[in-house]
Amino acid sequence: MPVNLEDFERVYDGAIDEQNPVPLNLFKRAYDGTIIALSYAQILLDRAIRIYGSSHPVAYPDTAYYLPVITALSGEKVQTLGDMVPILNRMRNQVREPLTFENARLWGESTLYAAEIIEAIHTVEDDEPKAEPWTGFLGDPIVRRYGIKLVDWTIPGQAVIVGRAKTSKLAAKIVGELMGAGMMIFLSDEIIEQLLEENLKLGVDYIAFPLGNFTQVVHAVNFALRAGLAFGGIQPGLREDMRDYQRRRVRAFVLQLGEIDDVKYAAHMGAIFLGFPVVSDQEIAKEDQLKDWWVSHSNYDDLVAFAMELRGIKLTNVKIDIPLNFGPAFEGETIRKADVASEMGGGKTPAFELVHMVGQDEIQDGKITVIGPEIDTIPEGGTTPLGIMIDIYGRKMQEDFESVLERRVHYFINYAEGLWHVAQRDLCWLRVSKEAKAKGFKFKHYGDILIAKFKSEFPAIVDRVQVTIITDPKLVEEKIAVARAKYRSRDDRMRGLTDDKVEEFYSCTLCQSFAPNHFCVVTPERVGLCGAVSWLDGKASFEINPAGPNKPIPKGETLDDVKGMWKNVNEAVYVGSNRNIEEVNLYSFMEKPMTSCGCFEAIMAVLPEANGLMITTREHKGMTPCGMTFSTLAGMVGGGLQTPGFMGIGRTYIGSRRFIAADGGLGRVVWMPKELKAFLHDDLVARAKEQGLGEDFIDKIADESVGTTTEEILPFLEEKGHPALAMAPLM
Repeated sequence: MPVNLEDFERVYDGAIDEQNPVPLNLFKRAYDGTIIALSYAQILLDRAIRIYGSSHPVAYPDTAYYLPVITALSGEKVQTLGDMVPILNRMRNQVREPLTFENARLWGESTLYAAEIIEAIHTVEDDEPKAEPWTGFLGDPIVRRYGIKLVDWTIPGQAVIVGRAKTSKLAAKIVGELMGAGMMIFLSDEIIEQLLEENLKLGVDYIAFPLGNFTQVVHAVNFALRAGLAFGGIQPGLREDMRDYQRRRVRAFVLQLGEIDDVKYAAHMGAIFLGFPVVSDQEIAKEDQLKDWWVSHSNYDDLVAFAMELRGIKLTNVKIDIPLNFGPAFEGETIRKADVASEMGGGKTPAFELVHMVGQDEIQDGKITVIGPEIDTIPEGGTTPLGIMIDIYGRKMQEDFESVLERRVHYFINYAEGLWHVAQRDLCWLRVSKEAKAKGFKFKHYGDILIAKFKSEFPAIVDRVQVTIITDPKLVEEKIAVARAKYRSRDDRMRGLTDDKVEEFYSCTLCQSFAPNHFCVVTPERVGLCGAVSWLDGKASFEINPAGPNKPIPKGETLDDVKGMWKNVNEAVYVGSNRNIEEVNLYSFMEKPMTSCGCFEAIMAVLPEANGLMITTREHKGMTPCGMTFSTLAGMVGGGLQTPGFMGIGRTYIGSRRFIAADGGLGRVVWMPKELKAFLHDDLVARAKEQGLGEDFIDKIADESVGTTTEEILPFLEEKGHPALAMAPLM
């Protein structure tokens, strides 16, 4: 719906009335600063054209939005240095007196354009920051990774910090508070060095972006504008619609720390032009402030709370009693082996997690029990078995919701600083950092996190939660059998459904915190790569939370029934993969296969010599006939890559009727670990009989007891008469 400009401007102009006179000094300095910014941009542009020529290309890296500030606000697609000349002239022409709020916002817009042009010229001159942690311009994959959480308020807002705090410790205090609140943070100027002095964790994984020097603060603006283009559906050039969207949905504010020069005043007006208020830590006379938009607040004790209140950001996160910072800022944190205090699962020890629906008389709400050694009794760097059993009662809880809630364990644990979690079910892999342990983290705190988050995130279906943490080896082995029986029961419910019988598939973006370009498509006959997300899980997840990681994809027009390609699926994958993957075949691993994340249960790899493929698993630590171990293969195919001939999969997909149907199906499998053969035995025998491969087909599949090289397994395959050897060439 078009924005009513008159109503929109009233939101701003209400800041000035008889009780709030025009702050002439503020506007005068912003006016002077705008002229300085535009003049500097003109000098750089003239010099660049003189050196490189007007037709020299201009582009930020990794973006489809050209120069996003200009694209979003005017719709112009800047591609050369010469394209910027008329745009800069137009911005100069809108800088005019008198000193009014209306004009001040236009000066701010001109300053945003000037900063974007200055930074674009820096990219031409290869003058962007290179060394970590400085980020400079943030590409579209990062916008895709975090932008949706910004506009749906999973990340409650955006804090842009410019300048220098009174001390480095106060700088760390402010940023620590913002991280704890789950805010997205953009940093420019000297505060970055202050935070590095205090060893604060910064970078993409912490949603705390050290952009660089002052003009690079425009990268916070072009990030917010791209979020509006990508997730708000605002078309390029719809300036007032974009301003309205930024004011309503991108809850940003600016903290100006330290001295303020005229150019910074002009930049502040640019923030206000988009609906973002500015808070200065300087003592400034009331008549030089602009009510609700440009204000002074020098008390660092409540500076963050004041700014968030000014922007209308109200935190709904519950306070969790753990000794660690907690919030989406830590979701992508990586814990390296050298930093591990304790490690669980991941093939190193038995581990599992299970959500179980119980009756109201079977649960004590809020109860946390740890059975076995606590983390402070385990040698540093050691491993331990782990079971996480979560009992849930709710009047509207359904058994089909169990697995949906179970997958949220991945998110909730990763929200804690110093905790790390990947994969699902009995393949989960967890790490606790040395720093987290030193701060006092205990295994029981897993229970505090899960109880608080399940009750706050799913109040409609969760009334009571209790958690049992098991580290006793014998009991873990006993309870993991119970969990596996439950997993099998869930999988059995899927067997009657087929891809042909449904009208939509489901997406899963649960793993995009680790693989931003990966986009999982879950069908009745193809489980998610992690093995834990079935089609029914996707359906139930969407019913519980329509804004969550699982959304329906109507199948629509079939482009290739054999290979498994649909027009709507391609469109969903293209958008969901940050425009990296244009087409995908769901029934092929040789031609345009689905991407892989890092949570897959198994990996397929082509074996040309055997005219087939091998499959290895996370649990199998040895060498494989393709010459690579699981970890080496995972590094090659993970991260959202589309790698023909190699693909991450969920285990049960191997027994599916649609398993690589376009490439020959189950008959192509020539090697897998003994453990996987045993795990899938009944399914493989049944599927082999159905496909005419014979009851003894499973005995024709080589394993590590036969060999781990193609030279070792080929004689076995020939002796057994493996069908792959007589199939049409795979390559």
